[in-house]
Amino acid sequence: MKNITLISLLTVLMFSCNQINRDKEANTDLITDYVNPFIGTGGHGHTYPGATVPFGMLQVSPVNGVGGWDWSSGYHYSDSLLVGFSHLNLSGTGIGDLTDILIIPVNKKVDLTVKPESRDDIAYRSVYSHSQEQAAPGYYQVYLKDHDINVELTSTQRTAFHNYTFMEEDPKSVVMDLGFAINWDSPTQTSINIEDENTVSGYRFSKGWARNQKVFFVVEFSKPITGYNLHANHELLDEKRVEADKTSAQLFFGENEGNNLAVKVAISSVSIENAKENLDYKNQFNFEQVKAEAQEVWEDHLSKIQVETDVDSLKTIFYTALYHTMLAPVTYSDKNGQFRKENDSIVTADNYTAYSTLSLWDTFRAENPLLTLLEPDKTSDIINSMLEYYKGRGVLPVWTLYANETNTMTGYHSIPVIAEAYIKGVRGFDANMAFEAMKTTMMNDDRGLNFYKEYGYIPYNLLDESVTITLEYAFDDWCVAQMAKALGKEDDYKMFLERSKAYIHLFDPENGFMRGKADDGKTWNTPFDPKYSNHREHTDYTEGNAWQHSWFVPHDTKSFIDMHGSESIFTQRLEQLFTESSEITGDNISADISGLIGQYAHGNEPSHHIAYLFNHAGKPWRTQYWTKHIMDTQYNTTPNGLSGNEDCGQMSAWYVFSAMGFYPLNPASGHYELGTPLFKSVQINIPNSEKQFSITTEHLSNKNIYIQEATLNGETLKGTSIAHQDILNGGTLHLVMGPEPNKNWGLIKNSDTE
Repeated sequence: MKNITLISLLTVLMFSCNQINRDKEANTDLITDYVNPFIGTGGHGHTYPGATVPFGMLQVSPVNGVGGWDWSSGYHYSDSLLVGFSHLNLSGTGIGDLTDILIIPVNKKVDLTVKPESRDDIAYRSVYSHSQEQAAPGYYQVYLKDHDINVELTSTQRTAFHNYTFMEEDPKSVVMDLGFAINWDSPTQTSINIEDENTVSGYRFSKGWARNQKVFFVVEFSKPITGYNLHANHELLDEKRVEADKTSAQLFFGENEGNNLAVKVAISSVSIENAKENLDYKNQFNFEQVKAEAQEVWEDHLSKIQVETDVDSLKTIFYTALYHTMLAPVTYSDKNGQFRKENDSIVTADNYTAYSTLSLWDTFRAENPLLTLLEPDKTSDIINSMLEYYKGRGVLPVWTLYANETNTMTGYHSIPVIAEAYIKGVRGFDANMAFEAMKTTMMNDDRGLNFYKEYGYIPYNLLDESVTITLEYAFDDWCVAQMAKALGKEDDYKMFLERSKAYIHLFDPENGFMRGKADDGKTWNTPFDPKYSNHREHTDYTEGNAWQHSWFVPHDTKSFIDMHGSESIFTQRLEQLFTESSEITGDNISADISGLIGQYAHGNEPSHHIAYLFNHAGKPWRTQYWTKHIMDTQYNTTPNGLSGNEDCGQMSAWYVFSAMGFYPLNPASGHYELGTPLFKSVQINIPNSEKQFSITTEHLSNKNIYIQEATLNGETLKGTSIAHQDILNGGTLHLVMGPEPNKNWGLIKNSDTE
């Protein structure tokens, strides 16, 4: 009987898959049909395939149960075992944490008293197959072979919904393991409480990448709990409530209650009471309704950009990339506005939503500019979240996870996010307070700023990664100067503009590289090998080498090019970056150096602006050539479709911009550099407006990649850039394309904003 039922269920699943495919064919206008959440779950993409809504508080997703770099999101496509479904997950980071509140349905009693030494010892694990797994925006499904259970997941902004289908004659049970942890995560105190026959609540406190993470939760079941086993540190206790650093539970449900069990989960950083308030009561346990609403929300967000092409695979790559840009930052404040800070104080977000998971070293380059273009209200909320952080710590955040400062990566890149937003017209935050925070942050003495202020650069013999940090602080200073100028603070403008020239000290005119210099102001760090990488220790460069880090002067490209001696020398060296051998030397090579084209490393963010520098050096056709080559070789429709860590949207935001045909080389300049478009046409629906901005093309093909002519609203475009305000005003950028470069196009120089 059981085998017959299993066959029936598999038939239903196959029918469901076929029906979805037929629905896609019948509804070709649905943008969500082009999104494949499995892109990036293989290779080093580090994305998750689970269910969430745009910028949602929860990310309910499968967990393989393996630690390690490529399982930073909890899931990797190469795997075939699952240990459960967690409710907080990271998209594309290079460090692993979260995977909190692990739940899995099982069809038998399992022994939770055994302390597992590895995943193989976890009693509730299950084999699964990709042939019985689906993912779409706001939806995930998998069949657990060991338990004969079909699992479906969906979500609203603050509530995750599970739907389990058991074999009719099987026991129905759910395991919750708050002691489970992988990668940097480690529970410090957890609790599970059986509140009533349908409700379980508790909390999970942990330390890891986020050193003080507190998650409170409530779980509601559609059927009554008929029995339970609660454990504290793997000891079975005859209690309704347990508390320990590691707690777990197995819950049992009635045999004759039908073969479906629905589950709702809500969380809060503040309290169980807030988690209950966050819980979705409107939909009760109507899984299909919530799934449909999640798809509708995704459709609305993804339709902010509409592209036309005859190549469906390009749509899949593009809309999956756009989808990935909307997974983070994540909602952090509760429905009542409250959220917890890392010092355990509880504050309320007044008239804004607080966001966390701010991967700023990555996202200031293109992810945040994309949000400024498509989601300006969220951008102001993100800035307000940063300013609340500033109130507590006296500096702006570096990389925040669950409101904890991780101090991951270099620079203070809250600063360009704020400057870029303000220069592009985003309001909704206190600009004077924001400037105070920017200035105070850059005038503090931590993270090498004491050396930077004393010497005008950071000497390599006083601090590791000195070149990267100096170049990034110089750009941050320039952004402070632009904010000062916009607010009429002339003295601050002049001071920070002068400091933004710090890069001059590290340029070696003999070879064109930025190099480590000692505190005597004369001595270079030797021996020097521009291909040498030593990951995060005793190095002048962050996650890279001199080839990759010598190009970061986006705020003063004219002077930067002049330092090389001429545009010809500059572009020759720039071309060599892409054609040099891809050998990386050293015994401790950074794994982040990936997606190599020559020494250009698209898999890591410091390279992302580089191809657009040809525009400023008299050879815009080389920008067109190399950006097309990068798009063609570094992105595809497979799980290995990202050449490096997704990094909370940045890898995908590069593609979204570049595929449309423009990119924010200097995000805070208020301008975008033109590359080469992939689509016949693009329409951007301007937020808070009835206007549209379109990019249209003539003669575009896979060979016709070079711009021959460009007009903006019928007028010949001068130079190689368009202004952000041009887009907001609405209108049309029209590009005539051809198979050979027009070497006269775009040669009117772009002036750097000062």
